[in-house]
Amino acid sequence: METLLYLAHTEADGSLSKTALEALGAAASLASDLGAGFSVGLIGEDVTQAANAIGGCGAEKFFAVSGPDFGQSRYSTDTAAAVALIQAASATLVLAPATSRLARSLPGAAQRAGGRADTQVTALAVDSGSVVATRWYYRQRMFSNMTRSQRPWVITLSPGCFPAWEGEAGSPSVEAVSADAATNTTVKGVLAPSADEQTIRPDAEMLFVAGAGWTKKQADGQTNVGGAEKLILGFLDQAKASLGSSKSLVDLGGEGQEVLSFLSHLHQVGQTGSTPRHAKGLATCCHGEEPHVVGWRFITERRAVNLDEGCGWAQGKADVLYVADAFEVMTKVNELLGS
Repeated sequence: METLLYLAHTEADGSLSKTALEALGAAASLASDLGAGFSVGLIGEDVTQAANAIGGCGAEKFFAVSGPDFGQSRYSTDTAAAVALIQAASATLVLAPATSRLARSLPGAAQRAGGRADTQVTALAVDSGSVVATRWYYRQRMFSNMTRSQRPWVITLSPGCFPAWEGEAGSPSVEAVSADAATNTTVKGVLAPSADEQTIRPDAEMLFVAGAGWTKKQADGQTNVGGAEKLILGFLDQAKASLGSSKSLVDLGGEGQEVLSFLSHLHQVGQTGSTPRHAKGLATCCHGEEPHVVGWRFITERRAVNLDEGCGWAQGKADVLYVADAFEVMTKVNELLGS
């Protein structure tokens, strides 16, 4: 019989992220499929708010490693806390969200606990009493189903693949667990852009993807990169959308061409970039080639704006293709949003 532990860390405000709630939903579902209970393990400076928020999740026990040393992301403290929680719960199976914080520390924790770790798992199932984890490879073109005999088996779950847990709050009894983590690192603070300056927004409803056409010569025979920047940033600000880009547009900077100043390889979507999971996607000035569209496979509703009516988006890759000038379309859209 597996002993299942759901492991997560709190955010800066003491809450649990959407990714963490998705992992909790997966843990509760897997426990039900196994016919077993599960425990919750939380890491943070103060876990009271997070524990109360998920008090009705059905966990048999709640464990926590808390205190000032565990409020910030740090490998030494996060790894020590995870090991302590795994041992306190006598866990054989550990499920956790694939946040940057846990993705960095949990493989080390699994090694210290004598187990194994698998990251970015996209599905879980039970087959003949054994847990089967699914993981995608090569930008979601291949996948494998795997199981392990080593325990504890630590699994991080990829965001956007599981329904987030929804349920009643409560006031569970939380057992404090001690974790000894010597460290020479002091976290002074976090430097980050404001929410309005952030262009990568994983939780946004819409993904806006810019293609290389934005930097090409327009109808007047001139490029208008400055105008493109204003239109794109204006739309992102008003629609609170997340920004993506085709590889061809990002690579133009290395070719000495003028590019959108706010783009980086972190914005790449497709075979060589990310695979986002937004409810809606709008592609502009990109042709819908297969390597780029690979990154759109989890977008629920796909629309595109392109002057070429024979582009890849028109070949069944988009739900709606607007054959139009993206500059004109986005100018009108921004006017409507502004009004």
